[in-house]
Amino acid sequence: IDITDDFADGFVNALRVETVDKAYFAAESAERMGGVLTTFHNGVYTACEPCEDKPDKAPTWRIKARKIIWNGEKKTVRFENSNFEFFGFPLAYLPAFEIADPTVKRKSGFLIPGISYKSDLGVGVKVPYYFALSPTYDLTVTGSGYTKQGFLGEAEWRQRFNNGQYSLKIAGIRQVDPDEFIDSDGHNVDSGAAGDPNKFRGMMGTKGQFAINPRWDFGWDVLLQTDKNFSRTYAIEDFNDSVHRSSIYLTGLNGRNYFDVRAMRFEVQEETLSDDPTARAGKQPWVLPSLDYAYIPDMAVGGGQLSFNVNAQAISRDRLDRVLADPNNAASVTSVRGIEGQSGRLTAEAEWKRTFTTDGGLLLTPLLALRGDAGYVNASSGSLNAINQMASNLGVDDDMRSSLARFMATAGLEMRWPVLFSSTSSSHIFEPMAQVFVRPNEQYVGGLAVPNEDAQSFVFDATTLFERDKFSGYDRLEGGTRANVGLRYSGAYDNGWSTNALFGQSYQLDGQNSFAAPDLVNVGADSGLETATSDYVGLVGFNSPSGLSGSISGRFDEQSFEVRRAEVKAAYSGLPISFSAKYAFIQAQPLYGFTTDRHEVTLGASTQLAENWRVFGTGTYDLEQSVLVKDGVGFAYSDSCFTYLMTFSESRDLSTKEVSQNIGFNLSFRTLGDFGSTQSSFNAVQ
Repeated sequence: IDITDDFADGFVNALRVETVDKAYFAAESAERMGGVLTTFHNGVYTACEPCEDKPDKAPTWRIKARKIIWNGEKKTVRFENSNFEFFGFPLAYLPAFEIADPTVKRKSGFLIPGISYKSDLGVGVKVPYYFALSPTYDLTVTGSGYTKQGFLGEAEWRQRFNNGQYSLKIAGIRQVDPDEFIDSDGHNVDSGAAGDPNKFRGMMGTKGQFAINPRWDFGWDVLLQTDKNFSRTYAIEDFNDSVHRSSIYLTGLNGRNYFDVRAMRFEVQEETLSDDPTARAGKQPWVLPSLDYAYIPDMAVGGGQLSFNVNAQAISRDRLDRVLADPNNAASVTSVRGIEGQSGRLTAEAEWKRTFTTDGGLLLTPLLALRGDAGYVNASSGSLNAINQMASNLGVDDDMRSSLARFMATAGLEMRWPVLFSSTSSSHIFEPMAQVFVRPNEQYVGGLAVPNEDAQSFVFDATTLFERDKFSGYDRLEGGTRANVGLRYSGAYDNGWSTNALFGQSYQLDGQNSFAAPDLVNVGADSGLETATSDYVGLVGFNSPSGLSGSISGRFDEQSFEVRRAEVKAAYSGLPISFSAKYAFIQAQPLYGFTTDRHEVTLGASTQLAENWRVFGTGTYDLEQSVLVKDGVGFAYSDSCFTYLMTFSESRDLSTKEVSQNIGFNLSFRTLGDFGSTQSSFNAVQ
């Protein structure tokens, strides 16, 4: 070793260097000049840790170069006359190339390219260039070429501040062959009619979040695009979900106070033509705004807990969302899922409850609740005609109100009696439960008087059996006197296993059954609660320390015990095999918009072939239509410095049976970068 006193210059024979982030340099000799430039002669570079058992074994990858120049000032590593070796075999000769210093997190330059395949786009190659303009902002410009559609340009600006960050992304393409998207009926689902000269498609999206202070956050997530499916078609990262929720929001959280107000719109990215009755995108509303407020005082009130909730929403929709029994008959309206026009509602609710424990271990929880609603409706003539036709078809009154006010007062009592049984190897808790809620009838029920925008996804099962109000939103509220009765069980075993179960039923004791009363979406029809004595609901599940778990849940007819709804899940997570299986069945609900049974099975599995190798696959099969809805397979290699992933997936349109295929792969070399497809290519398979 020859080196100056200040270590700025020197010469070393047979040098090995390990950086703080586990990158390794080795060379026959090395020299250091000016305190910033280190040159390795006949050097080797890798980010793979050496094998402890076989230190002479070649790493997964390494770069052998006649000269390696590590520039500490420019923060770069340059390789000259180099060979890239993979598992000890030379793979490529590289005359010269440069990477960022392994200690550098951000540096301008080309990022690793990506490659993809999609049946309507062809083979795609993506080349991004990163501009590290400042410690607080940067820019990534990406050019993508598709064999069927041409060049796609994309740019993303990101900036960070002390109290938050935001990003802005734009993308556009002038398609070479837009008719590649023509469906089986001759329609171009993404770019207009066949031969449409307007081939340009593009988008602009922005996201941001800022902390106003420790309690308040402000942010947004907004997508604008030339057509409803551009971002999903071209897999624009962060904006390619099937339903994108654009929103601007203000959120506050302080102790037991929560406030959220936002304006939003749900954007359905679909291939269905806009004039198709089944198209969803044009029927989505603007929500201007939606407000939620919740408050629980810190002090006990009357020895119990008092809580307040406020919800408000104002909705505007440009297109009527209705369901027809016969697509060719406009009078065959079975439901109106959204009116064309404007509607709004303000809801305020207060609840008090307190739990008492008797000497015998019985838990008694009395409850009092008071709720008030005020709303308005400004429906178009087309909406009013559709509601009138629906009322005529159902044989009920058409009573749509332009304004409304309603209230609901509830007095309830919950009784639970948990009983513990223990043995030398396990413990079990059996807990009989019963609830009674006394309240008046739901107002404006029995006629089509109130829009139902947010309470459409109602499901009656074991998880909702003991809810005071089983509707999923505020537009509907449960009325009449009702009792919920059931038995809950949980078990724990010394070997690490656990079991749980719940079984019960609900009873309408007095007053009008809200679930038997029609509304604009018939949300209670065939729900299992539309009769005075409900269907039975149950759930059984288990977990094991080995990673095996499973559950069975269902709803069963209250007279014949026929299965109305069922879900079976099983999963195992371990080595060398992991798997998941799910079977779902939902009996037809004609008045709710589902005229046939729905049942499908989904299987997924992953097998560890060796220490670093695994194969995996998934598939979903529609048993009703005998169609493999989607499937995919893949294999992967992973170690401390290298990851390889390759997938092939297919999806089928249930109406046209058309198949869409996708191939994705990714190579990731630690400290060098990634090469391959975007993450969205793998989501359907993994």
